Amino acid sequence: MADEKNYVTQAGYDALVAEQNDLVHNVRAQVIVELQEARAQGDLSENADYDAAREHQAQVEARIRELEVLIKNAVIIEEEGANKQGPKVVKLGAKVKLLDLSDNTEHTFNIVGSIEADPLNGKLSNNTPLAEAIMDKQAGDVVRVNRVDEPYDVKILEVR
Repeated sequence: MADEKNYVTQAGYDALVAEQNDLVHNVRAQVIVELQEARAQGDLSENADYDAAREHQAQVEARIRELEVLIKNAVIIEEEGANKQGPKVVKLGAKVKLLDLSDNTEHTFNIVGSIEADPLNGKLSNNTPLAEAIMDKQAGDVVRVNRVDEPYDVKILEVR
């Protein structure tokens, strides 16, 4: 993960930076207060509050380090205008409207990096079988989605 590129939208990048800033400037200070209050209770060998505060501190520091790596290796994907010339094809950052031909339902997804993936909110990771199947295709194409238990076909209705 240390040298892996992390594809994110500008909004996703901004959220990572904001989370890191909050952890460094706010949460760390809260953890220090928790530790001080727990130490003030006396014997640390049998102090559950102290153990909990130390565990919280470890989690915060681990997340800060993780965010540093994610931010360092972030590659911001262009969302708007990614397909300025020629036919619009599915790329990272594209918004895609699909018709699932197995049940005739329509779905709209933004193709994002795995860090931002949230399929319930319309953000589909570029590493999913569906996204991999539709990459570099254009509106009107019918694509077979493999690498799933039951392969199925989708029709690309629109690419923005």
